[in-house]
Amino acid sequence: MSTIKEADDVMINWVQQYSDHLYSWALYKTSSKETAEDLVQETFLAAVKSFNNFKGNSNPKTWLCAILNHKINDYYRKSYQTPLANNNAIFDQFFDHTGHWKQDEEPQQWPDTDGSLLDDSDFQQQLQHCIKRLPPNWSAAIHLKFIDEKKGNEICQELGLTNTNFWQILHRAKLQLRKCLEINWFKN
Repeated sequence: MSTIKEADDVMINWVQQYSDHLYSWALYKTSSKETAEDLVQETFLAAVKSFNNFKGNSNPKTWLCAILNHKINDYYRKSYQTPLANNNAIFDQFFDHTGHWKQDEEPQQWPDTDGSLLDDSDFQQQLQHCIKRLPPNWSAAIHLKFIDEKKGNEICQELGLTNTNFWQILHRAKLQLRKCLEINWFKN
């Protein structure tokens, strides 16, 4: 681009063309409207700063999506690195001092739903609600493993976690999700 005015016009056009797509993707990845809005804004700010590096060898949408994906990874990386207060509280809630399940906390058999539970939009909404209630780094573990379908080793490398730490976080998150779903879905 030869002038700042031309670059500004291009960026304004890109914001109008691609904001909805970028927002939808960020919302899908984070399940948070506010976070998705912030990530899209950060994406366009990064694009403005590095606009001169865009050579036009790819579609602008592809370039912006790549920037957004880096922003999403950074968001989850920061979530993982946030220390948790009272890391053992989750175990104290579910297990006794010997490490056995507390009687009232032992997982119950869920009703047979003929395998279509994940197709139920009301269940999906409740599941998202339960995921949002998790601490940020636990929510990130669930998203990266089960929504993004990344392999554990890949997630550990990307986030700088040990394998043991990652699997502990994932295990704790699944315990909390199960409890939340039992209270808010299966006991209704």
